[in-house]
Amino acid sequence: MEGGRRGRACVVVLGDIGRSPRMQYHALSLANQASLEVDIVAYGGSEPHTELLANPSIHIHLMKQWSTARQSLPKILQPFMLLLKPLFQIFTLLWYLCIKIPSPDIFIVQNPPSVPTLVAVKWASWLRKSSFVIDWHNFGYTLLGLSLGRNSRFVSLYKWFENRMNWLKTGGLMLQYCTTNLLISFIQLRWKKGTRLNEHFYHPLGVRDCVSNGSSLTSSQIQNESVFTTEVGSNICLKPNRPALVVSSTSWTPDEDFGILLEAALMYDRRVAAILNEDDSLDEEVMWKEISDGKQCLYPRLLFVITGKGPEKAKYEAKIKTLKLKRVAFRTMWLSADDYPLLLGSADLGVCLHTSSSGLDLPMKVVDMFGCGLPVCAVSYSCIKELVSVDKNGLLFSSSSELADELLTLFKGFPVACDSLKVLKSGALDTGSSSRWVTEWEEHAKPLITEVISRF
Repeated sequence: MEGGRRGRACVVVLGDIGRSPRMQYHALSLANQASLEVDIVAYGGSEPHTELLANPSIHIHLMKQWSTARQSLPKILQPFMLLLKPLFQIFTLLWYLCIKIPSPDIFIVQNPPSVPTLVAVKWASWLRKSSFVIDWHNFGYTLLGLSLGRNSRFVSLYKWFENRMNWLKTGGLMLQYCTTNLLISFIQLRWKKGTRLNEHFYHPLGVRDCVSNGSSLTSSQIQNESVFTTEVGSNICLKPNRPALVVSSTSWTPDEDFGILLEAALMYDRRVAAILNEDDSLDEEVMWKEISDGKQCLYPRLLFVITGKGPEKAKYEAKIKTLKLKRVAFRTMWLSADDYPLLLGSADLGVCLHTSSSGLDLPMKVVDMFGCGLPVCAVSYSCIKELVSVDKNGLLFSSSSELADELLTLFKGFPVACDSLKVLKSGALDTGSSSRWVTEWEEHAKPLITEVISRF
């Protein structure tokens, strides 16, 4: 940089930075690996990762959010408020990007949402003579189509905005950090630029890391950790008759049908009851009692922990309360960025219900699960096999019945004689250890970032 000035980057998220793990990873890599000062412009709400907060080179700027008071307005005024919201957002973004923060050498923004984020960042990059980088997660118009319908005029306009505008024509060099080969092929065909960056930031944890260091998580939010572990001398050991812990994380949005998981859990519960000829008088409390004679059941009890926040959470929590389950229990919770990997590292299986509105993106939650060495059962769709290798690090399903079959297959003889689950666990560990976010970012992203900054 001129005069020895340290380079600067701005990471833009039109959302809760604590719920944007990929952009947090970018910020940490920009600061630690590219040695840049990093400004994050985003909304608050959830606590970011402690590494982010502790890094002296990272500066978080929290924007004021659009008021939700419009929801109580008369219906005739609500369309006008919908038009005012993006205007409010774009002026707020421009205020922060052009005035509040020091001039950056490079902007990095996540898409979606495209409106108004891409326009605001594009204008800011032009005014401040900075480069402009898009991390393509998915297409916003396909997500909008879930709520408004594919034939909506708003969806068509949004699609034109995302797909037809030539983002490379002005505003400097642009790079696309994509999640699938299909998506990067689309972007390279459209704009002749793009590189793939889809690796995890987490790493496998040991029993002591997961349970001892995460005891506050286990005891206060799941239940007493003695259900899962016992202390022998100075060692923490997993109990042979413990329940199996299954984790699923979600934003509780329409592109994830949690009805599939609830139906599969009910099927598992009934099929196991039929196999073991259990008495109907048993209730969920039995799940938390130790087996007095120490004998191991053919099929374990299952605890499903579902993490995340979102619009459909209350709807599914109400459905869970109506289920008559004997050997299965559900817990829903929101975890901090520090507790979440502890939960993944403690779990026996991950379940992903992400179906992709565009069919072109991959679920980051599966990437994080593999990073913790956790095997996954995932909904099957067009490009999921780029991430999940069937019978190696996970399984795919297309219905609740298929998922129930997979749960029965994987957990039969748990935890000692479940050979199928052990194979997937080994494969997930190999997937997790084969490539790390830091390594991939160093190889693919850092040279491009350095090239971009050197031009400005």
